[in-house]
Amino acid sequence: MPKEKKDIIIKGDCIEVLKNLPEESVDLIFADPPYNMQTDGELLRTDGSKFNGVKEQWDKFSSLREYDNFCTLWLKECKRVLKKDGSIWVIGSFQNIFRLGYIMQDLDFWILNDVIWAKPNAVPNFAGTRFQNSHETLIWCSKNKGAKYCFNYKTMKALNNDKQMKSIWNIGICIGKERIKDEKGNKVHSTQKPEQLLYNIILASTKKNDLILDPFFGTGTTGAMAKRLGRHYIGIEKEEDYIFVARERINNEKILSDEYIENTFDVKPPKFSMKELLDMGFLYEGQTLYNKEKTKQVTLSSDGNVILDGQKNSIHKISAKLLGKANNNGWNYFYCIYKEEFICIDLLRYLAKEEKTPTL
Repeated sequence: MPKEKKDIIIKGDCIEVLKNLPEESVDLIFADPPYNMQTDGELLRTDGSKFNGVKEQWDKFSSLREYDNFCTLWLKECKRVLKKDGSIWVIGSFQNIFRLGYIMQDLDFWILNDVIWAKPNAVPNFAGTRFQNSHETLIWCSKNKGAKYCFNYKTMKALNNDKQMKSIWNIGICIGKERIKDEKGNKVHSTQKPEQLLYNIILASTKKNDLILDPFFGTGTTGAMAKRLGRHYIGIEKEEDYIFVARERINNEKILSDEYIENTFDVKPPKFSMKELLDMGFLYEGQTLYNKEKTKQVTLSSDGNVILDGQKNSIHKISAKLLGKANNNGWNYFYCIYKEEFICIDLLRYLAKEEKTPTL
């Protein structure tokens, strides 16, 4: 086992490999375990041609009990190696997700969300005997109830056009150039996950340089996205063909950087008060503060409070009053003119950290 346990693919049985990983050593786990599809016979399209679904040996179990025992063992080891403030995402379809959720609750994982991966281009039900199965379910858990965990709420909101991201994600299945195929044009892996799915998961629940574990690595989508987003990974995979493809794929991946990847939206602002900004010269007594639309205005007092209609109170209380609310964040409500620009006063805290003294 390599001493430097990051940015590596470890060949072997996931349970045995997991046993050799250090306790509380990974920040995030993404697990895409066998589905135990339980399908018999050939799957045929309406035109009579054969459809290659999940038929690999790694997806076959002799009974539900065998499958449950397998999942209990790898999930126990995942919990052991997960940091106290880490989290785990497990994905499955109707064949296995309810069993996985039951086992995870029995192991005292704490469910944070179930997220629906809705597939606008899902494979049809060729026989016409059931509804088209057009989604999979992800279970997102912290290590236990009350545990702290990473959630980049503002980053995900920014990704969603500044609206709170919901628990239904419309993401197409892998097609075109993203779908990895062999020389004959056949899919290398039957359950390859789309990069956008891992992009969402990694951005939502990790910081830069965090370590992500994928115990069912396959063709390496988790590793490729981890590298692209400036995170580290450990992949566990027992199939040599998948490992070969995953290594080549990750080697060709480039590290990117932007405000989403850097989690800029979720960086806590420097702890400057209104009074400190006044004392430093970024604001001044008697200055007019506005709402974003410039339809409301208040006057800044020497003690850092603001005055509205002769009444003095904090930026939070006054902004709440103007909005007709019980409470409100005044840092995001009020704007001022600084260096001839109309900016949110929250930005002044960042400027104060960088500039130390105002640039007039």
